[in-house]
Amino acid sequence: MKKPFNVLQASILKALTKALFHKVEMAITPGQVVANLQHQFGLMEGGKPREIGLTLYLVCLALGGPLFLLLGPGWGARKIARRLERSQNDLMQDLARIRGVIYAGYYGHWQGASQTNEQGQIDNADNPVLAQIGFTLPYFRERGAGEMPITHYDKRDLSHADLVDHANVPEEVDVIVIGSGAGGAVAAANLARQGHDVLIVEAGALWASRDLSHEERRMTSRLFIDGGLQSSRDHDVIVFQGRCVGGSTVINNGICLPVNRDGLTHPQADDVFERWASLGAPVDRARFHAAYDAITERLSIQPIAHRAGRNNGPHLLRGWAAYAAESADPIDKAAPAVWFSKNFGPPNGPAECAYCGYCNTGCPYGRKQGMAQSFLLDARAQGARILAEAKAEAILWRDDRQDGRHVADGVTVTLAGGDERVVRARKGVVVAGGAMASSRLLQASGIGQAGTGLSFNMACPVVALMPNAVRSWDEDQMATYVDARDFLLESHFQPPMSMSTLMPGWIGDHAQRMRNYDRLASAGVLIPVDRQGSLIDGALHLKLRADVELPNLRRALATLSRVHFAAGALEVYPALARGTTLRRDEDIDAFFERYVREADDVTLSTSHPHGGNARGTDPATSVVDLDCRVHGVANVLVTDASTFTSCIRVNAQMTTMAMAYYATEHDPF
Repeated sequence: MKKPFNVLQASILKALTKALFHKVEMAITPGQVVANLQHQFGLMEGGKPREIGLTLYLVCLALGGPLFLLLGPGWGARKIARRLERSQNDLMQDLARIRGVIYAGYYGHWQGASQTNEQGQIDNADNPVLAQIGFTLPYFRERGAGEMPITHYDKRDLSHADLVDHANVPEEVDVIVIGSGAGGAVAAANLARQGHDVLIVEAGALWASRDLSHEERRMTSRLFIDGGLQSSRDHDVIVFQGRCVGGSTVINNGICLPVNRDGLTHPQADDVFERWASLGAPVDRARFHAAYDAITERLSIQPIAHRAGRNNGPHLLRGWAAYAAESADPIDKAAPAVWFSKNFGPPNGPAECAYCGYCNTGCPYGRKQGMAQSFLLDARAQGARILAEAKAEAILWRDDRQDGRHVADGVTVTLAGGDERVVRARKGVVVAGGAMASSRLLQASGIGQAGTGLSFNMACPVVALMPNAVRSWDEDQMATYVDARDFLLESHFQPPMSMSTLMPGWIGDHAQRMRNYDRLASAGVLIPVDRQGSLIDGALHLKLRADVELPNLRRALATLSRVHFAAGALEVYPALARGTTLRRDEDIDAFFERYVREADDVTLSTSHPHGGNARGTDPATSVVDLDCRVHGVANVLVTDASTFTSCIRVNAQMTTMAMAYYATEHDPF
C-alpha cells in the first residue's frame, strides 16, 4: 500500500504525537502511531489525505517550523499550550483537526491483518491500547442469562452475487435509480414491484455484514465519504455520510423517528408539515402517515429493548427527570424523555440488537435492517439490478421535449477503474444519492436551483465523568433521547478510536479522560439549522447565525451539562476546541457564553443533511414539484432527503424513506 504522507509529513506527525503525549505513558510508540495513520489514510479514496498533509505543514509552521521538529516533545507541548491560550480560531481549528487525527492513530491501533470480525478480535485480545483504557472487545464480553449473545444473524443480507459485473453493465434499462440508501432503495423496491426494469447505481462498494469488522480505522476509511472527514468548506462542521451499498443506513444508529408524533415529539414543537405547507410544499398527511406505516411494518420498527441501552441510556433519562423536576419552565415539564425506536431486530427475536456498541462502523452481526437487509433485497426479488462502485456523473438529455419539458435520456457513469459508461433510460431517472450528492449531480446536469437551502441537524457532544464505573461502551450506542422543543438531547457513546476524536482536551488532560473510559457517560445536543447551507462549486458553504443557532447551541449545551450533573457527574467535558473542564460549582450559562462565540469554538458534526432540492409549487423557490418531479423535466424524480422544504429537527432516516415511498407508491412513469 502506498504511504499517503511523505517523509516530512510523517516527521511532523511523529513530533506532534510526542508533544500530545508528553509525560503520558504510551502503550505503543509514536512511530507506531504514524504507521497506523499511514495505513488508515492509505485506505481512503479521494483527496482528504492530501488535504491533511497540507494542513500538517501549516500547523508545523505555526508551532515553530524546524524548531518544533528539533527541540523535543517538552518544547512542543509548551508551544501547543501557548497557542491554545491565544490562537485565532482558524489556527485552533487546524490544530484541533490534526489533534483528532493523531488520537485516532493511537486509540485506533489494531493488531494483525485479518479482515474477518472474529479473527480480528482474537488477534487483538492483548491490544495494549485497549487494555490501557479498560475496553473489552465484543468477542470477549460475557453475556449471561437474559442477555443477547453477540453472534451473527445470517438470514438476510445482500451478497456480492447480487451485483452487476462491470463487464456486463446494461446499455439500456427502464429506470435508473441513483443511490442505494434510504431514498434510493425504497424507490427502487416500489418501481421494481410495479414491473419496471430497474438499475440501481451506487458509488460505493457492497459491504455485507460478514465483511464488516470492529477495526474502526478500516471501516471508517472504507464506509464513509472521505473516511469520515468530509467537512464544510471552512471545516467548521464534519458531515458524516455513508459511501457504500445501502448508503448511510449501513453506518447509522438505526434511529427511526417520524415528525410530530404524540409521545415522541415535544407538543410545542413546530409542525413540520404545516411549515412545509406555509412554504408552498404541502403533503397529503394521510398518505404520508401511511408511508410511515409501510416503512414501520417492513423494518419491524419498535422501541429498543431496555437491556440494549442499560447504562448510558438510563443515565440521560435519570438526569433529565431530576433536572426537569427542579425546572420551573413548562417547556421542560412537557418534554418527552423516551427510548429510541429502531430498525434493529425486531426485539425479542433471534435478530434483536446484540448491543455491541459499534453501530457507526456497520453491524457485523446482521442485526440492523439497513437497506441491504431489506428494501434492496425486495428490489432484487422483483428483478432490479445493482451496479456498485459506479459513480453517476450527470444526467443526459434528449434533443426533443415532451409537452415543453426536458426529457432525460440516460446517465453517464464512471466505474471504479476509471472506465466510463452511458446507460440509457427508456422511462426515467430517479435521483436519490443523499442531500449533497444529489444536489451535486443535479448541478452537473444543468438544474440551476439545485444545492441551495440545505438544512442540518447539528450535533455537539458532552462527556461526563461519573463517580463509579458506568461501562457505557457495553451497550447500544444511542438508546434514549429528550425532545426539549428547541433542541434534542441524545444519549450516545463511541468505541475507543471514535471516542478519542470527539473527547475534548489536550496532552495530559485528554489522556486522563481516556484512562477513565469506564467511568464516562456521554450524550449530545442536536439543534436545527434551517436552510443555511449551499453547495458552491461542489463545496458546502454553511454558517451558524449569531442570533439564531449559536444562542440555541449554548442553551442546549448548558441544559445537557445540568442534566449530567443532576445524574451525579463529578465534572463535564463539553466539546470545546480548548478542552476546558466544566465543574459543578461554576456558572454554567456564563461558561458557555465565554467559550462558545463561534462555530469553530466547538466540535460540530451532522449525519442528517437535508434539503437542497426542495419540493414546492414555484420553480423559482423549489427544485421539484409536489410529486418530487424536477420542475420542467418530464421524467426525473428526486426521492431522498434533499426534497425536504425546511429542517425537520429530528433524525431524518425514517422521513427520507417515507418521502421515497410517498413519491413512488403509485407508478410515476
